[in-house]
Amino acid sequence: MSHHPNPLRSRQQVADFLQTLLANVDRQFHAGETGIRLGETCAHYGAKIAEMEALSRMLWGIFPLMAGGDTVPGAEKYFRAIADGCNPQHANYWGDAGPFDQRIVEMAAYGVGMSLLKKQFTDLFPAAALHNLHRWLDQSGYAEMPENNWNYFAIMVQLGFKQAGLPWDRQVIEQRFNRMEAYYLGNGWYSDGPGRPKDYYISMAFHYYGLIYASLMAEEDAPRASELRARANRFAHDFITLFAADGAAVPFGRSLTYRFAEAAFWSAAAFARLEAFSPGVYKGLILRHLRWWSQQPIFDRDGILTIGYAYSNLVMAEDYNSPGSPYWALKLFLVMALPEQDAFWQAEELPLPSVAPQQAIIEADQIVVHHPHSAHVYMLTSGQIELNNYVNTEAKYTKFAYSSHYGFTVERGRYGLKHAACDSMLLLSEGDNYYRGRRECEAVKTTQDAIWSRWRPWHDVQVESWLIPCGVWHLRVHRLTSARTLHSAEGGFAVRFTPDTQIESAASGCTLRADNGISSLVNLPAGRQRAAQHIVTPPNSSLMFAESAAIPLLSAELAPGEHWLSCAVRVQPNHENDDSPLPELRIESHQLRIICPQREIILALSGE
Repeated sequence: MSHHPNPLRSRQQVADFLQTLLANVDRQFHAGETGIRLGETCAHYGAKIAEMEALSRMLWGIFPLMAGGDTVPGAEKYFRAIADGCNPQHANYWGDAGPFDQRIVEMAAYGVGMSLLKKQFTDLFPAAALHNLHRWLDQSGYAEMPENNWNYFAIMVQLGFKQAGLPWDRQVIEQRFNRMEAYYLGNGWYSDGPGRPKDYYISMAFHYYGLIYASLMAEEDAPRASELRARANRFAHDFITLFAADGAAVPFGRSLTYRFAEAAFWSAAAFARLEAFSPGVYKGLILRHLRWWSQQPIFDRDGILTIGYAYSNLVMAEDYNSPGSPYWALKLFLVMALPEQDAFWQAEELPLPSVAPQQAIIEADQIVVHHPHSAHVYMLTSGQIELNNYVNTEAKYTKFAYSSHYGFTVERGRYGLKHAACDSMLLLSEGDNYYRGRRECEAVKTTQDAIWSRWRPWHDVQVESWLIPCGVWHLRVHRLTSARTLHSAEGGFAVRFTPDTQIESAASGCTLRADNGISSLVNLPAGRQRAAQHIVTPPNSSLMFAESAAIPLLSAELAPGEHWLSCAVRVQPNHENDDSPLPELRIESHQLRIICPQREIILALSGE
């Protein structure tokens, strides 16, 4: 299904695209079963729950289609499977939910379905089956679960019960909202639990569910609905900066195999008629995003979504990614609940609104930069104060920069720079070819001009890093204090490596000219001299392309003591001619002075 001919510009065309996705899965779904087996890879919760997950994730597309008046061929198989799966007497019963159970995650789809379809949903089931389904879903309200976005699953179930006229528990909703209030950071931003990451879960979970709740409970729970809308409005003006004019978004964090769920927030905003932008802006964001994904090789030979990002890639998968997991992407299709006559579908698709060339998002410790001459966005980030040990955590959260065009690379091994995912990272080793970079940060400070972080790869090695956007360049400055002799290596953005890739190395830096753009890394004289070279990674390292990646690199041996390392980094996706001069960096006694083409930035050396 890659390079899909569907132009994806009207409701009917989007419905056709979604119906094709569902039909491809339907061929793997046999009548009488209560799950769908889409592959032989495994997640930590085992094959049976993964099959239930695959079936449940299809409902994110089926329920909105039905709510919008569309007929879904084969839908009756799903409702039969739901009735059997929730029946404790059935041989294929899905089972009771235990603590931290994947079943709880999948229950949210049923809550949203009940909310959208109301009596139409309950009429699908005989009384006994509806009783079983209510009992099975109601477990979510009282189950032990992580302190994060999972609390919304219980809320969605109780909301669904209420909307469908079934017994519901207001106290569950109150308790779960009260828990999540501890995660709120201000200006529309949450963390995914106390001290946890600020990533796409804020958009595709917190605000997505929050806007569904606010839309359906606008009168019943008016103060909360109003507050949820106000927070989403503030968030929207930050979140839109992560999207490029061509529809691509900046890949960052975990769960990227959910793909077009990156834009699910915009569907929830359109569904809830959020005031942040007009229906035409939401329509453009959603449709461009779908069109971008439709051009990527993300389907297998049977038209099934694969695990991966811009292509099939198990290397980047989390341990909770089963063969059916990618279908959380269907959350984007909430807008299908809006009929053809709705203002959203009648609106003219509008281009990406003008955004600032750079926007600091203080609550998330990010600065987002829109490239002035192309459909390219990149994000500078501090890393995180605290992290779970996700697969490839450092690559997904703690690089210095993430790009809508270049993505990032993930580790392919623990030994040697070739495998170490050194793009947009400063890596250090004790001469043994095992490299460490930034993971947790001891302290972080983000301003409108820069991000500062302090981190320790060893207990006796301290690094302070400044990231400074400066026109078409961004600067990285590091003050490293070490009790050890170290080898340092710092990488720029990763480009596709082919036999035609041109490599230009000089004493001051390295430029790579590839078929997908130009990546440059230049050592600045204010720091110590470093050798310029490049690294070629194994295939399947990059999220964006299957070929090997080439990364410009600066390296140096560092004796015990204090060292300053500094460089300028840029990318040119469209090979445009741009002779913007290098920024000038001066490291003075108490400050950094950066002279950009149109302004001067002064940063205190005491980052805190």
